[in-house]
Amino acid sequence: MIWVLLSLIAAYLLGSIPTAVWIGKVYYGLDIREHGSKNAGATNTFRVLGKKPGITVLLIDVLKGVSATLIPVLVLQNNPEELLVKVQIGSAFLAVIGHLLPVFAGFRGGKGVATSLGVVIGIVPLAAAVSMIIFLLVFISSRFVSLGAITAALFFPFVLKFAVGTDSVWLLSFGVVVSSMVIVAHRKNIKRLLKGEENKMNFSRK
Repeated sequence: MIWVLLSLIAAYLLGSIPTAVWIGKVYYGLDIREHGSKNAGATNTFRVLGKKPGITVLLIDVLKGVSATLIPVLVLQNNPEELLVKVQIGSAFLAVIGHLLPVFAGFRGGKGVATSLGVVIGIVPLAAAVSMIIFLLVFISSRFVSLGAITAALFFPFVLKFAVGTDSVWLLSFGVVVSSMVIVAHRKNIKRLLKGEENKMNFSRK
C-alpha cells in the first residue's frame, strides 16, 4: 500500500532532521558533534550552547517523534486498527533510526532519547508520562541525564505491561526494542558511570 510506504519514509526523514547540528551551524557557527560529548542531541546542546538552544533542540526532537507516529493516523484512519498500530510502530522505529543515522547529516546523529520520547507520546501517552516521571526522579536525585534515560528505558517495557496494562505483543515488542536501542546508544555513558567519570548536568552555564 502506497500510503504505508510513504508514512514509513516520512518517519525516517522526520527523524533525520539534525536539529542540534543545524542550530549549531546556523546560529553559532559550529558543529555540535565536534564539541562537548560530540553527541548531536539536546543534552550536549545544553552543555555547549546553553539553555535556549538546548530547550529548542529538545522540543523539536520530541516533536519529530510525535509527528512520525501521527502521520499514519491521518493517512490510514479508514484502515483496520491492527494495521494502523503496526505502521505506527514501524514509523516509530524509523524515526528513532533517523535520529541515530540521519541522512541529512552524514549518518552521524544523536542517541535518540528525545525522539524516542516523542514516538512513545504519539503511541502510548500514559507510558510516556510514567517514563518521564521515572527519568525526572533519577535525574533530579543524581544530576546524570544519561542515568535518568537509561533507567527510564530499562523500566519502559514494564511500564507498558503493568502501568498501561497492555497485552499487545506488538506494543510489548516495541517497548523492548526501543528500550534496547536507547540503552545501546548509551553504552559509552554506562562505562563512564561505572568508572565515576560521567559529567553531571550543570544548569548554571549560560
